Amino acid sequence: QVQLAESGGGSVQAGGSLKLSCAASGSIFSINAMAWYRQRPGKEREFVAVISSRDSTHYRDSVEGRFTISRDNGKNTMYLQMNSLKPEDTAVYYCNVALVDSRGGDMKNYWGQGTQVTVSS
Repeated sequence: QVQLAESGGGSVQAGGSLKLSCAASGSIFSINAMAWYRQRPGKEREFVAVISSRDSTHYRDSVEGRFTISRDNGKNTMYLQMNSLKPEDTAVYYCNVALVDSRGGDMKNYWGQGTQVTVSS
């Protein structure tokens, strides 16, 4: 089994910073793309950022230049550094990982449990 443990959420004032982490553990053979999604109050879950196994990145327009996604392959961990936070960034943030859990196995998608980020004005 694979588990994703998220941490780093919290409350911050507008203009502040937070850093989220997502650590994958369990039966892992290889990790492909790692991504962050968020669900704002009353909204559907939306894409935030993704990092490939070769460290190429892509962001939603509204966070480009403020958020930075990174990964530490040795620790099976992904990060999201969030700077210049705005009230509209308030959401539950979820990590999503595409991985193979055994040699010859299929690629599977896993979700974290979510971590709350609240930005006050």
